[in-house]
Amino acid sequence: MKKRCVFIVIACLFLSGTALARDDKNSYSIESAMSTSSSKQKLNRGYTFKFGEQSHGNITANYGEFQTNKKTNAFGKSDKQACEWVFLSAMISFQDRITTEGANAVVNIRSYYKKNTMSSATEFECGNGAIMAGVTFIGDIVTLEE
Repeated sequence: MKKRCVFIVIACLFLSGTALARDDKNSYSIESAMSTSSSKQKLNRGYTFKFGEQSHGNITANYGEFQTNKKTNAFGKSDKQACEWVFLSAMISFQDRITTEGANAVVNIRSYYKKNTMSSATEFECGNGAIMAGVTFIGDIVTLEE
């Protein structure tokens, strides 16, 4: 009987560890993430964000390619909520870099989840786990002609 209880406890621990090891990659709408009330409040400095091959004005200065890699606690949130929140965190990081460089835009923004590039004008990739969500972006910090 004692061996049986030990076996059950070990089996439960093993199975719960496997369940917590979720590592999904999902795509979400850029428009939806940019339209949340938090995004509208925090991304309001008049900067331009262009994803994938979206057209933009002439580049007058290029400050280089930058990467932002952000994670957030996903506990108690839907995958979409967690990913939209971490999307905002990544975009704030780009916004801070624009300010630091004296630029006015980030162009050619693409997902770089687990070092796999995905370029889209309409969707971004987000990693969803049992307790964390993460986004990695790469983009070019530039000054666009006004």
